[in-house]
Amino acid sequence: MSESTGRLHAEVRGHTAVVTIDNPAKRNAMTPAMWEELPPLLDGLAADTAVRVVVLTGAGDTFCAGADISSLPSLGTGGGDGRDLAVTAETALAHFPKPVIAAIRGYCVGGGCELAAACDLRIAADDARFAITPAKIGIVYPPSATTRIVKLIGASATKYLLYTADLITADHALRVGLADELTAPADLLPRVTTLADTMATRSQLTLRASKEIVDAIADGEDVTELATSWRKTAVTGPDAAEGIAAFAERRRPNFTWPE
Repeated sequence: MSESTGRLHAEVRGHTAVVTIDNPAKRNAMTPAMWEELPPLLDGLAADTAVRVVVLTGAGDTFCAGADISSLPSLGTGGGDGRDLAVTAETALAHFPKPVIAAIRGYCVGGGCELAAACDLRIAADDARFAITPAKIGIVYPPSATTRIVKLIGASATKYLLYTADLITADHALRVGLADELTAPADLLPRVTTLADTMATRSQLTLRASKEIVDAIADGEDVTELATSWRKTAVTGPDAAEGIAAFAERRRPNFTWPE
């Protein structure tokens, strides 16, 4: 795919994979080909045992300005029923089994918020701007994305974004829960790198179990069987014994699950 039409690329740095949305001519707007590219890219990273954390960010000084407006007819703008490219990509991101951090600078708009909401954490530069803009062009935001936004920030705050389609500040996003943490722009990637490195040292069994259980709770599911299954896996796996031994010996644990 040529750079003029946008692309996604991934770079593995230690145990962290950095996935970059790269379409700077259109403020990193997502083309149909980019939406289609995301699920198989994530499948590859999920299968890579060296990768423990994924960071999603945008090239240059912006995160993602949404879907490429010129491509909206081919994205199934009225449906959002899971067959649409954008919804399929967003769902693949939300269901990715390892922690995903969105590193947000500049604009996080429309489809950009759709992607950010599908990540586990959102760390933003303090000059970032957020908006959900379907009301500006007369389309309906995908139900899957709307559901995730409501879970993050509540119904009233979601209605504010959908009704006004206005940009909000990073401080506003932090206040309502659309961002988890703010940094100075120059500190964004160092902070996200530190956070990812910390997660990579933790038990991957615990992180995987926690992600599945928390997401199931957020969806209103009974997690009794799921939690019991993961606790049995922990008992028979290597990480619990290593963690207890490392604590007793006052050293950093060397977790090995699932290798």
